[in-house]
Amino acid sequence: MEILLLASGFNSLTQRVFAALRDRGHAVAVEFALSDASLRAALARLRPELVVAPMLKTAVPEDVWSSVPCLIVHPGPLGDRGPSSLDRAVQEGRVCWGVTVLQAEAEMDAGPVWATVPCALPPRGKSDLYRGEVGDAAVEAVLLAVERFASGSHRPLSQDRPEVRELVSARPLLRQDERRIDWTRDATAEILRRLRSADSQPGVLDEIDGVEWFLHGGEEEDRLRGVPGELLATRAGAVCRATVDGAVWIPQMRARRRPGGPPAFSLPAALALALAARGRTDRPPLTLPESPVPLELAAGRRTWSDIRYQEVGEVGLLWFSFPGGAMSTHHCRRLLAAYLEACRRPTSVLVLGSRRDFFSNGIHLNVIEAAPDPAAESWANINAIDDLVEAVLTTTDRLVVAALGGNAAAGGVMLAQAADEVWCRPGTVLNPHYRLMGLTGSEYWTYSLPKRVGAAEAERLTAAALPVGAERSLDLGLVDRILGGAPEEFATAVIRSAQRLAASPGTQARTARKKAELDLHQGERPLHAYRNEELARMHAVFFDPEHPYHALRRAFVRKERPAATPEHLTAYHRSAVSGSP
Repeated sequence: MEILLLASGFNSLTQRVFAALRDRGHAVAVEFALSDASLRAALARLRPELVVAPMLKTAVPEDVWSSVPCLIVHPGPLGDRGPSSLDRAVQEGRVCWGVTVLQAEAEMDAGPVWATVPCALPPRGKSDLYRGEVGDAAVEAVLLAVERFASGSHRPLSQDRPEVRELVSARPLLRQDERRIDWTRDATAEILRRLRSADSQPGVLDEIDGVEWFLHGGEEEDRLRGVPGELLATRAGAVCRATVDGAVWIPQMRARRRPGGPPAFSLPAALALALAARGRTDRPPLTLPESPVPLELAAGRRTWSDIRYQEVGEVGLLWFSFPGGAMSTHHCRRLLAAYLEACRRPTSVLVLGSRRDFFSNGIHLNVIEAAPDPAAESWANINAIDDLVEAVLTTTDRLVVAALGGNAAAGGVMLAQAADEVWCRPGTVLNPHYRLMGLTGSEYWTYSLPKRVGAAEAERLTAAALPVGAERSLDLGLVDRILGGAPEEFATAVIRSAQRLAASPGTQARTARKKAELDLHQGERPLHAYRNEELARMHAVFFDPEHPYHALRRAFVRKERPAATPEHLTAYHRSAVSGSP
């Protein structure tokens, strides 16, 4: 079928649906919901058989849904209606939820239902769930709905039926007055639900030291205590804040936009506070003690740490989780130090990965944008991530596994390619390209990517700039194994698979071959030659103030509305199995 994806942006779910439909042989194009006129023009040009809206913040015009069937993905179970479905589910502490695919009609979320799929809601942040359990259910529901539509014989379920009407619950937008935290009264569990329900957007509006902030994300702290509302400590960029019965860690914050000022963007919380304090004369800057934790946490500890080490027999596991998958210079240097420490342990297999959600999306564009000299920070960041990749590439005394509990993009994909094996979840989406940010990339990709997929495919992937799903990634060689199961089960599946790898008779011989193979490649062309060539191109980009990278970065960070749908998405893209772009 020829299917048009209508979306408010090419977000994680839209990318998953795009990749899943293509992998099943459908021709798929994308149109951003920027205006009714642009949508009508796209329909006239493409003439799709079906429109699917994986993530849509506006209503579909009547003349559109009346001329071509439009299926809307609603992140709620049958009967749920309203724009804050998942937000409310997380804030209310729901443990079971669902996704419904329904046909667009005049009344929002009230059209005939083509598919509905239940899902669990573990105590995680909304965006994590959206890319995990909810995303899994959404893709399953979309594929089922498309299959039913294509059959020509399926009749969707009318929401006017009595058994459906009794389930209907229409709830309004979840506004800040309902999200607000009362630090003098609210218990930790309630505060965590509020923070997690708004972790990516819109954040929870709050006040710290006389300044209004949006707080993003929250994790429990089991030891630090203080006066409710008081900031207690920092750790790796996060800040800890006391509650009436404990404390919570807040990884990121975003300043409230000033009238007439530029859009604000989220940053590591401690950095955001430090930047806000510059130039203030009305009060002294906040000074908070650093509260470090060991890489290996004791069993039962409930605290926030973005890098953790675990050892199970012959397997070392270095888990990391950075908000949004972005890795700043500081993140990369800390992860490299932890990696080198892990390499000193007597293990035969070392896993570098995310337990769930993002693996890595490469350099931290928000931190770069906030830097006094974005060009210099870009340069420091790319060198720091290159140092990490180099350490992985030159680890020859054990096998290294990259475990992708979630999506990866740009330099994050190339970090994974440096490992001996790449494992991922079924719902993982890879974006192995840089060009949409005006970059040519580094992370030794010109060495590692062609080794895995071949020179021609490496060129195609980086030029096409399209998302690649897990199944196609396996076919191409971007990943070596897909570990099935729910997002919460991924870490356990990784540990079991890594133990089997460590116990395999061929692992020792395979490790012994690594150094010889690396030495052979080094003799043909040293690794530093790839890095130097890549960095020469990146240096020219970073330090050219007129290069598009700077405007593209600024637009991405500040979430500027695009003027049009990116050209590489507007044509039909047919099955990736055929090899066509």
